[in-house]
Amino acid sequence: MFGIGMPELIIILVIILIIFGAGKLPEIGAGIGKAIKNFKSATTDAEKKEADKLDEGDKGNKS
Repeated sequence: MFGIGMPELIIILVIILIIFGAGKLPEIGAGIGKAIKNFKSATTDAEKKEADKLDEGDKGNKS
C-alpha cells in the first residue's frame, strides 16, 4: 500500500491523535468517511454518464 507498512501507519495515527486529541477523532473520521462516500458517488456518476455516451454513440453508428 504505497510503501507504507504497519509501523508507519501506527506512527501516523499517534501523531494525528496528539495533534487533534481523542475528542476530535470521531468528527474527523466522519468527515473523511463522508468525503470518500461523495468521491465514490461522483466517480460512479461520471462512469454512468460516460457509458451512456458510448451507448448513444454505438446506437448512432448502427442507424
